[in-house]
Amino acid sequence: MQYIWQHRLWRADDMVTNDGRHVRVLDPGLLNTDAGPDFFNAKVEIDGQTWVGNIEIHVRASDWKRHGHDKGSAYDSVVLHVVDKDDAPVYRTNGERIPQVVLEVSPRFGESLQRLVDARTELPCAPQLPQTPSLVVTEWVQALAFERLHSKVERVRDILEMYHGSWEEVCYVTVARNLGFGINNEAFERLARRTPLRLLHKHSDSLLQVEALLFGQAGLLDASATGADDYYRHLCSEYAFLANKFSLRPMERESWKMFRIRPQNFPYRRIAMLAHYIEGGFNLMSKILEADGEKELRKLFQVELTGYWSNHFSFGKPNERPTAALSDKSIDIVLINTVAPLYYAYGELTGNYALTDKAISLLESLRPEKNSIVTNFTVAGIECDSALTSQALIELRRSYCDARKCIYCKIGHRLLSESAHR
Repeated sequence: MQYIWQHRLWRADDMVTNDGRHVRVLDPGLLNTDAGPDFFNAKVEIDGQTWVGNIEIHVRASDWKRHGHDKGSAYDSVVLHVVDKDDAPVYRTNGERIPQVVLEVSPRFGESLQRLVDARTELPCAPQLPQTPSLVVTEWVQALAFERLHSKVERVRDILEMYHGSWEEVCYVTVARNLGFGINNEAFERLARRTPLRLLHKHSDSLLQVEALLFGQAGLLDASATGADDYYRHLCSEYAFLANKFSLRPMERESWKMFRIRPQNFPYRRIAMLAHYIEGGFNLMSKILEADGEKELRKLFQVELTGYWSNHFSFGKPNERPTAALSDKSIDIVLINTVAPLYYAYGELTGNYALTDKAISLLESLRPEKNSIVTNFTVAGIECDSALTSQALIELRRSYCDARKCIYCKIGHRLLSESAHR
């Protein structure tokens, strides 16, 4: 009902109060998301007289008394009570009766909304998307792209505050998280937080010790394992020493998801890649800021693992066909989820808006992601020509379609508005 009032989707322009007075809404007011009346500073005309004040909305008029508004002076400023069912008159604390109207809505609005909310398909509005004006879709997609980017920037800001302004720490945690590629994001972030960069820097002159710390903290080492190779035994020995020295506590091995994952996507090589960046001192944030264009950024993540991990996907039997640590597609995902948010956050916080522009340009230059979400929207008629757009479509699906928040989606709003006015 708040949505209908806010967007003026009621059926008739001329309402009538329960005592027979004509009402014309000049301004529905501003939606209040805190305590107090539902809308502030509304302007309504009642029998030719203009009233400026607040609006309160209830499903049943009797809710006014049930919620204690008859005893709350904060509601004395209400100039109109809007209800779905008129089952009682309402009064201010001084006994004055408040004008009350029933909000009449086209039954098609409710039917359309229910049909969208109850649909079992992943994209309930797909059949109607081709009829939606392209300008509405384009503007909404652009807004969603920034909505998604800003949510990632907020995460960066939170990490920056946690690490007292250390951008290298922020980069370390962010890169680690995104090496999980969705499936193991949370586990990788826990690993990074549990294995501070300052600890790793103390041993950055030894790749074996860095790997021992990361694999040990990840809970992926078991000193009692039999038949293990020399490298694995060395890792276990190093970690046992370092864990005792620094009172370290490893993660649970069960934190890592490996079911139905291709061997090349197991977390082992991703952890080895993280160790590669730490060896000799972690300064990836500086390199990202200094990189000139997408080509140089890609080179930062085109890592060739050496030694044991040059031909292993996990501990044990070597792989006959070694592969790059990250495929080109995986590098795209790292650039989208790591580099672009770091650019934007750093640019905003330092006032270097050339970097915020650089973040957007990077997303516009990268290929769109290929996944079921993007495919569903493109099949429905929304073009996707860059990572900026694919990010917007992912935001649309996860924050609006999956949650069935159709009334808050600009496309859903358009469709529902049309049904309300039929």
